[in-house]
Parts: sequence; structure tokens; C-alpha cells
Amino acid sequence: MITAGVASVDVTPPAGLAMAGFGARTDPAKGTHDPLTVRALVVGDTALAVADVIGIDAALSARVRARCGLRPENVTITAVHNHGGPASMEGRLSLPTEPEVLARLEEGLVTAITRAAESRQPVRLNGGTGAEPGVARNRRHPDGPVDTGVPVLRFDRADGSPLAVLLSYACHPVVLGADNLLWTADYPHFVRQAVETALPGAVAIFATGCPGDVNTGHSAADSLRPGPNPARSFAEAERIGKAIAAAALEAPLNPLSDTVSAAEARTELHFERRETAPLELAAAWEREAADADPVRAHLLRIWADWARALPPEPLPPLPARVSALDWGGARLLAMPGEIFARTALDLRGTQTAAPLFVLGYADDNPGYIPAATEYAFGGYEVEEAHRFYGLPAGFAPGSAEALARAVARAAEELTFDQSRRNGEYQDALH
Repeated sequence: MITAGVASVDVTPPAGLAMAGFGARTDPAKGTHDPLTVRALVVGDTALAVADVIGIDAALSARVRARCGLRPENVTITAVHNHGGPASMEGRLSLPTEPEVLARLEEGLVTAITRAAESRQPVRLNGGTGAEPGVARNRRHPDGPVDTGVPVLRFDRADGSPLAVLLSYACHPVVLGADNLLWTADYPHFVRQAVETALPGAVAIFATGCPGDVNTGHSAADSLRPGPNPARSFAEAERIGKAIAAAALEAPLNPLSDTVSAAEARTELHFERRETAPLELAAAWEREAADADPVRAHLLRIWADWARALPPEPLPPLPARVSALDWGGARLLAMPGEIFARTALDLRGTQTAAPLFVLGYADDNPGYIPAATEYAFGGYEVEEAHRFYGLPAGFAPGSAEALARAVARAAEELTFDQSRRNGEYQDALH
């Protein structure tokens, strides 16, 4: 029997601070709809922590993993990627960060992992995959790829009562739009609430999959409109959250083994600059901003500031960490950034009967990392988003595939490690 512990820590900021995620939103938060949390699950000597923020950066991840008391290579930290939280990554998303917010987030992550580790107890692990709830849509292509299904892990105490439920879904947590001024985890809040209501005493942890090009049906341009949209409301977020929770709760679960292992791998993400004459671009955007509506003018000035601050070529590649966890035969493959559905589906080619979690926004969020096939279609994610993220350029084609190869190497290391452990066990028997 394996051991597991779980913990949740409130990291909600005060009202009055800037909210991250929408260029069209310029007003600060005026209150809280649901508390922003950090939730951690420690299994054996490994851990997954999920924060209700738009992203964490690699430096914060490294600090937390060094401080949490577990081996840093055994810990994965992800963000829900909700757009109802504070600025959480220094130098990104065109927003200044508040030192107290970053400090509270870091301490919350360390505290949650530490508390979960200290509360470990024997558990039985069951897993499966829930049916597709039918809410995710590819926002770039009609009938485009979507990573369907709801992988689920349930951790039960020795007496059979539920300790924790981990589930995932690959859909942008942006049901709420730019008009929302309340701190919220968006639909994942309602997912967790429904699961915890159905399973009293359990802590629900929602980890976002790879929805770089997937949301509930609106385009990226819709998020540049500041006005209210009846289809993007808390009522709709609750409906969607409950549908995903129902899929998880109704998933057929099977007993899993007591294996626990972790692995990581490293790669580099290369940039490809597509904009030429940046100072001329900046001047043109400033001229356009002078006659544009306030929202468009705000975005154009962000771009102009970005162009004026561009570093010279050549651009050094961005180091990237990927990680893999094996919990009872279930695999958790985690990559940084906004990964498209195609990459997740390619990784699912090796899926076994045990659930496979393919997660984005893990240990860093440097922006959109499209599949190579998407570059020909252009669009916000390929041509513009890097300016908003504060990157010197977009990522070069092949970057998503490099991440997929790296995380596949980490998964292979899990298999090797488990074979080694099985061999040691057999040797001990003899």
C-alpha cells in the first residue's frame, strides 16, 4: 500500500490589485468570488502542486522545489491558468507583479507540499478516465483537435473513505471574460466544489491539461472585448464545472498498483523572430493607438513598448524542464507553457489502461507553444501572443515537438526505474 497526503492553502490576494489574463481588462479586482488556493498531493516521495494563478515561472518553481523538503526532481508544480487571478510571473503578461503576492504564492506552495508530506497515510489508489463532457472546443479550427476525456485518480484511506481526488481536463479556464473583476479559479472552482460535495472529507485537485487552442467555444479575439457576454458568466462556469465533475465522479475506476516514481528531462526552446524593423512598428502602432478605441489603444501601446525593448539577435534559447510521475501505473506527463491539443494527443499514442494525465503550464509558462502544423494558419497564438507575454519573439516551429520528445524520455525513465525496482524486489525475495 502506498502513502499519500493532501493539503490546500488559501493564497487569495486583497482587492485592488491588477488581474492577469485579459488585455481588455484594465480595472483592478474589486473582491472575491471564490478563494484562490494552492493544492498539493504528495504520493510516496513525489508531489504535484497546483496553484490558482495564470502561471508560475521557472525561477519560482525552482525555489519551491528546493525548499519543500522533497527531492526537487520529484516535484511538479502547475498552474490552473485561470484568468481571474493576480499577476504571478515577473516580466510577463504586460503587468507589474506585487512582491507580497509572489511571496504569498511561493509560501503557499511550500506550505501546501510540506503539510501534504507531513500528513501522508496509507491509501488505496483507484484510477480511470471519465467520459468526455462535451464542453471543450478547438478555438482555431471548426472540428479541430481536442484532447477528450477526464482522467481521474482517487486516493482512499485505509477505512475506505476518500482522501483526495485528482482529475484533469483540457479546456482553457476562461469561461469568465474581461468584464469579471472578482478573484476566481473560473470553472475549476466549480469542478472541485462539486467533487468535494459528492465525496465529503476529500480534497479535489484539478490540473489543467493542454488547451492552448481549446476553450468553450469563443475566439481569442473575443477576450479583447471588455463588455459583458451572457455566455461568459459564473452561472455558465458552474454548469461547465458540474459537467466535468459528473464525468469524473461517474468514471469507472479500477484498482492500481503501489508503484511510485518520478523523472525529469531538460530541453531548449528556440525563438524565431517574425517582426522586422521593430522601431518602425512601434511608431506605427502608436499612431494607430491615437485613433483607436480605448481597449485597442491599450493593446497597441503594449505592443509598441514591447517593440522598443526588443533585444538584438541572436536570441538565446529558453531552458525548459519537463517531468513525469508514475502513481500506481497512472502517468502524469507535465510540460511548460500553453500546449496545443495536437501535442497531447500525440503523447497519448502510448496510453495504457491506467489513466494518463498530459498537463500544461507546469514549472513555467512562457506562453503559447503551437504544434508545428499550426504555424501555417497564423493567428493570435502564433503571431501576436508573444508580445503580450513579453517574449522577444515567438517560439520556432518544432518547439512543441521538442517538449514532447523530452517528456517521452522522462516517461521512458519511469519505466526503466520501475523495472529496476522490480528487479531489486525479486532479488530481495531470493
